[in-house]
Amino acid sequence: MDGKVLSNYIANQSVHEQYGGVVPELASRAHMQNIVPVVELALKNAGTALAAVDAIAFTQSPGLIGSLLVGTQFAKSLALALNKPLIAVHHMQAHVLANLADDPKPDFPFICLTVSGGHTQIVLANGPLDLQVIGQTIDDAAGEAFDKTAKLLGLPYPGGPLIDKYAQSGNPLAFKFAEPQMPELDFSFSGLKTSVLYFLQKQEATFISENLHDLCASVQYTIIQILLKKLKKAVQQTGVKNICIAGGVSANSGLRKALTEAGIRHGWKTYIPKFEYCTDNAGMIAITAYYKYLAGEFAGLDVSPAARATW
Repeated sequence: MDGKVLSNYIANQSVHEQYGGVVPELASRAHMQNIVPVVELALKNAGTALAAVDAIAFTQSPGLIGSLLVGTQFAKSLALALNKPLIAVHHMQAHVLANLADDPKPDFPFICLTVSGGHTQIVLANGPLDLQVIGQTIDDAAGEAFDKTAKLLGLPYPGGPLIDKYAQSGNPLAFKFAEPQMPELDFSFSGLKTSVLYFLQKQEATFISENLHDLCASVQYTIIQILLKKLKKAVQQTGVKNICIAGGVSANSGLRKALTEAGIRHGWKTYIPKFEYCTDNAGMIAITAYYKYLAGEFAGLDVSPAARATW
């Protein structure tokens, strides 16, 4: 309704924690179990009925193919049964547009640093449907860097939030780790993991437990510095000073604080989404679908999900 998110109901999946990572088959099964009750609760929270909606939107790509299949088939069935238009949404574009889900909204053009478990990108947004990737990781994403280094530190999955938690009482300059030097606006995080691994292999058995908070703070500091240096370079190249962040890692308190401070220091106008719009959520799909609806960008019932997607 006029670009306002009425309900953003999320069903979390804790089943993956015991396996140290997401298990695609279990994720698909959880989607099948939760999709109907989640839709019912979302409609109830929004105070509306299914017959009153104008269109049905779904995540078409990228992502785990089993989970995408569940959502795609469910959305196609609803659209066919209700005779409503169907809108296919690109997952990563939706993360960027999550910044439009709540006030204050950034003006166009803006630069968005998108940092999630599987993607790290710098996106130039010239309009809601005019998004251009101007930098991205060539290997691990920032979220993977958090989780993989957390595993080296003996922390359970998902390790990123725990690094953030322990880092708050640690010294970010206690240990220095490698910052890969990539050309232009691209990222690389695999070298950081290797740097941490080699460093820890040289230490005594009790080193991690005795220095856990400082280690977490130093790892987090390094990742944030890699991100912000590229973001600063993107601002210099484009001249755009409206800056946003998006994706699951944008919930990291250290990154949120660092971006705010960088904005003050460099004269940027920074926008940081609410926590509920950082991790994967329905609200970001809905706001993207809203702009696609206005533009008349609908999908046919022959649309298929894709694990990978280009812009």
